[in-house]
Amino acid sequence: MNRWIAAVIAALAPCLLFAGPVNVNKADAETIARELQGIGPAKARAIVDYRESNGPFEAVDDLLKVKGIGPKVLEDNRKNILLNDEESSASETGS
Repeated sequence: MNRWIAAVIAALAPCLLFAGPVNVNKADAETIARELQGIGPAKARAIVDYRESNGPFEAVDDLLKVKGIGPKVLEDNRKNILLNDEESSASETGS
């Protein structure tokens, strides 16, 4: 039975680690923390607070202005960061 449970966990692990695209200009902190790698509740709250104080992010690289968001976190998540509901971050940053 234990081997079966381990096999199920191993099979589901990639699904559990999947980060999905998230619109950082609309999502709440809980969604941002859940969907982006390396961003927990505090960093997600910082993203929302920055957005509320400064307006929507115009480029993915604008997230670097948020305290706690560094180049590695940004690059790890670049493909999953949306600025609007219709386009991916790659098309908006020219990457």
